[in-house]
Amino acid sequence: MACQPAYRCARSCLTALRADILPLYRPKWHSRRSYSIQSQEEEIARLPNINPNALSVTKTTTPKALVPPEELVFGRTFTDHMLSIEWTASQGWLPPRITPYQNLSLDPATCVFHYAFEAFEGMKAYKTSTEELRLFRPDRNMRRLNRSAKRIALPEFDGEAFTDLIARFVRMEERFIPSSRGYSLYLRPTLIGTQRTLGVGPPGSALLYLIASPVGPYYPTGFRAVSLAATSTAVRAWPGGVGDRKLGANYAPCIVPQLEAAKRGYHQNLWLFGEEELVTEAGTMNFFACVKERGTGRKVLMTAPLDGTILEGVTRESVLELARERLGAEGWGVEERGFTMGELAEAAEEGRLMEAFGTGTAAVVSPVRKINWRGRDIECGLKEGEEAGEVAARMKAWIEEIQYGDVEHPWSVKV
Repeated sequence: MACQPAYRCARSCLTALRADILPLYRPKWHSRRSYSIQSQEEEIARLPNINPNALSVTKTTTPKALVPPEELVFGRTFTDHMLSIEWTASQGWLPPRITPYQNLSLDPATCVFHYAFEAFEGMKAYKTSTEELRLFRPDRNMRRLNRSAKRIALPEFDGEAFTDLIARFVRMEERFIPSSRGYSLYLRPTLIGTQRTLGVGPPGSALLYLIASPVGPYYPTGFRAVSLAATSTAVRAWPGGVGDRKLGANYAPCIVPQLEAAKRGYHQNLWLFGEEELVTEAGTMNFFACVKERGTGRKVLMTAPLDGTILEGVTRESVLELARERLGAEGWGVEERGFTMGELAEAAEEGRLMEAFGTGTAAVVSPVRKINWRGRDIECGLKEGEEAGEVAARMKAWIEEIQYGDVEHPWSVKV
């Protein structure tokens, strides 16, 4: 039999695939006469959204003993309850429930296990010196979770309504938040596809849930600068991908490179991209560098732009806004632009690299002491015995005074 042209063979295979398999994936609301993604989205948009007034609460009958604050390990201790909201393509968002913390019961064929329909957020609740409870910029987390959901065909939701429910949940779990400065309640909203199917398609059901874990200071005895291994053989994100979304699928592939960096004595990877070796992120954090411009000596705080490969970090945005407002008044430049590892190394050699740090919910800022690149360590401006640069220390102080309510600020939302 004569060989078919490659494009004709691929087209016939795709036609057969559609004929054999797509009917198995068709959601209940799919029209048998026509397939229109737009009409499906319109139908879903008309379904009921999250309704905080429909919340039901079932309190635990076996409250957990509190772990002493000094013994808390990140992500190991959980509170008494969880918040969950189911969604179906035929009914929309069902009434939310707060129940005792418990295991999920999911069929082995649930699509999240097979095709990574999962997005999540990381946020914290804080207790002020007057025992008030606060959230930090929750609207940004809701916006990002919705963007992540949309990218992987999971249902979007009313962010303000979910924030209302988070606030109620936090009030219930208040006893788990130590009153000491530096402690908080880490909140993990998670959205997963729950349809029982091996078919690849938009999930017909989903679950949005929230669990919480009391956590202590990231640096209990003060700043500890980290070292990074510049990595270009493994790529964290690429143009057109999902590196700018907070998906679980983005994290697991980064573990092996991190372990390899650790074997060489480095805490995390500094992810480089392309032949130019553009600096993108540090481990799971956004990355900032402070440099002096050659010739003018002007101080500049710079970070990679949101080009589709960079996660839109809430702390990143906060650092940029505070820098433009406060450092800008001191003559600093604040830039979101692409820069290369070679550029950083050159600045270090010329004494123009002042400091570098990562930013994220867990640590707020994480100072960087050195970066290993092409077989040599690039020092990042810290003096011997110094664990943080001036900008990193100021940013941490500025953000934490907002988070803990020392100053009134629109970013700090009372619960």
